[in-house]
Amino acid sequence: MDIPDILRIVKEDILRILGEEAETAAPLMSLKSEIKVSNPFLREAIEELEKEGLIQSKDELIALTKRGQEDASDIVKKHVFIENYFRETRSGEEAREAADILEHYVSEEVIDNIKKLSTFEGEGVPLTRFDINDEGIITDIRLFDLNLFERIVSMGIFPGEKVRVTNIIPGSVIVEVGAKRFALGGEIAKGIEALKHESA
Repeated sequence: MDIPDILRIVKEDILRILGEEAETAAPLMSLKSEIKVSNPFLREAIEELEKEGLIQSKDELIALTKRGQEDASDIVKKHVFIENYFRETRSGEEAREAADILEHYVSEEVIDNIKKLSTFEGEGVPLTRFDINDEGIITDIRLFDLNLFERIVSMGIFPGEKVRVTNIIPGSVIVEVGAKRFALGGEIAKGIEALKHESA
C-alpha cells in the first residue's frame, strides 16, 4: 500500500471517528489513541482535511465542519452496515475490526451487492469447493489474521464482489475478481466463501 492510500485511509478514519463522537469536538489525543500512525502522518492528514474544508482545529480540539459532517455521516453509515453484516459470522470486536478495514475499499455498488446477498437462498461455500468456471458473489472472508485479511481486501477481494474460478492447480485456486486474476493458496481460498450462482 502506498503513501497516498495510507493518507486517504487515515483521513477517512479521522472523519469516521469524529462522526461517531457525541460531542461537537474531539481532542487530538483521542484520535492519536485510535489511529495507529506516526504523529507527523496524523498531522498531515489533519492539515489536508482542514484545507478541504472538512474539519477545523483549535487548541488541540478537532471538529467537523458542516461539509465534514456530511462526509463523516456517509463513512459512518458504510461502517455500521459492514459491521452489522459481519456480526452474523463474527464476534462484535472482530466485526468492528473487519469493518474498520473494509470501509476504505468497498464502493456503493459492492454495498448494494452485499444487501442483495440476504435475498438469495443458500449460504456461501469456500472457493475450494468451486469447479473451474463456477461463478458467484463473495459472502465472507474467514481469515482471522487481520494483516492477511487487509492484504486480501486491498487486492479487491471482499464480500459483494463477483468471483469466477478460472483454474485449479495443486495447492492453488486461480480466480478472477473484477478485471484482475489472482492465484490464491489453498488455505486462503478455503477462507474465502462465495455464493454460487448461474451467472455472476
